[in-house]
Amino acid sequence: MRFLVLILALFTLANSAPQSSGIIRVRLETSAGNIVLALDAKRAPKTAANFLAYVDDGRLDGTEFYRATRRKADPRFGFIQGGIGTDARRMLPPLVLEPTSQTGIKHLDGTVSMAHGPNENAANANFSIMVGPNPGLDARPGNRGFAAFGRVIAGMDVVRRILALPTGGGRDAMKGQMILKPVKLIRAVRLDGVAKPSARVKPWLIGPQR
Repeated sequence: MRFLVLILALFTLANSAPQSSGIIRVRLETSAGNIVLALDAKRAPKTAANFLAYVDDGRLDGTEFYRATRRKADPRFGFIQGGIGTDARRMLPPLVLEPTSQTGIKHLDGTVSMAHGPNENAANANFSIMVGPNPGLDARPGNRGFAAFGRVIAGMDVVRRILALPTGGGRDAMKGQMILKPVKLIRAVRLDGVAKPSARVKPWLIGPQR
């Protein structure tokens, strides 16, 4: 009996530890395999909360990994990018940048980072996963960089396979980096805590689906 109580206690502790430490896990189910993220809601609360809002609403379901940026010197390293792309139907209010100088989360191997365009305070749900360190994305004098907000804890083999996919097309900063056959992001699932979907309309679900 005591052994059973101990097992139950350890099970409860194991399942509550990530959330109580500010870490919230999310599983990305893709056509290339699963990737599990650990979001750091303690150090990057706004960015993690924004990402979870998209997850809980199902706004990432049915999207893609569409970009693979490889280093010219060593194409084994770089980053992949996915999310809602330019689909305005899925967008929530813009996210204000939480720079690495504020959070202390650097762009190391496996780090998850929020993408943004020219307006650093208008990010939505496009995100990148590092393969190898990318210190150029960290904040520095004159450039606030990008918001790192978690890391991959399972599925880096999937991330590396996506990085190696054939690319082309694109323009400007993305020239030659668009994945020719994008990887489907089938579903994003929160693994810790209770989902908190918004009451917002989901126009991408109205009418014929892709």
